Amino acid sequence: MSGPGPLGTFLQARRTRLRPEDVGLRDLGPRRRVAGLRREELAQLAGVSVSYYARLEQGLSRGASAEVLDAIARALRLDDHEHEHLVRLAGAARRAPRVRRPRPEKLADETRDLLRAVDGAPAVVLGRRTDVLAWNAPGHALLAGHLDFHGPDDPAGRPNTSRMLFLDPHCRELYADWQRKARAVVGNLRVAVGRHPEDPLLAGLIGELSMRSPEFVALWADHRVAPCDAAAYELHHPVVGPVTVTQQTLSIARSPDQVLVVCTAAAGSASEEALTLLRQVSEPRNATRTQHPHPRKATR
Repeated sequence: MSGPGPLGTFLQARRTRLRPEDVGLRDLGPRRRVAGLRREELAQLAGVSVSYYARLEQGLSRGASAEVLDAIARALRLDDHEHEHLVRLAGAARRAPRVRRPRPEKLADETRDLLRAVDGAPAVVLGRRTDVLAWNAPGHALLAGHLDFHGPDDPAGRPNTSRMLFLDPHCRELYADWQRKARAVVGNLRVAVGRHPEDPLLAGLIGELSMRSPEFVALWADHRVAPCDAAAYELHHPVVGPVTVTQQTLSIARSPDQVLVVCTAAAGSASEEALTLLRQVSEPRNATRTQHPHPRKATR
């Protein structure tokens, strides 16, 4: 193994965020040359030997037990999402890599039915790499009306919401607080990488964003881990103007790597009126832009 690997890099990043006073230690030693806790201090807090913890950070040890990982998580003050991420990274480090090109993601008929059922609200189905697998007309009009509505139909050319946010000027201008949205997207990508460390297409996306976006590089280096759930964002929409929506990310039981993102506005608010107007504006084009579900197999 060359380098510390994802597990070691994550441990080091989290260790450098802590100061001795954060964990009840008095800093009486010589002047610090690095930010955060020293390895020996973290090892002391976790109750493991310094040499053992150093091997973990250096990528030289792959056999950390659940008890050791729990102790390190407590010492690093990890939240539940970060703790789960640590366990996934440790599990991936114990396995031999199996790099193989994954098959294109597909939508189940039930998911298409679900998307059609929420047609009154802007909605998007995202895959494990934040590719847009499908969107309804309001979702397309709200988040990416400048793109081809049928783009998600082509697995090789699907829009990707992470790529759009960092590299598409329209999407950068859409969010009033772009930095906040960018932090949420990067935190969610960290979760995806922890769950699918051997996915070459996901690794390719991270590599592309790292090469083309200095903002992504800075946020990625922070190693924050946080799945998207529900958050309110103020949008500067080119058609209906300012609108505040809550983006709720819902898991799909039949396709655990996919999520449904639904945008809602407070009842009776100006934002709800704006979404209604946007839906009305997009309706005349629905007949030519509707995504038809794939033919279902006959059942007996």
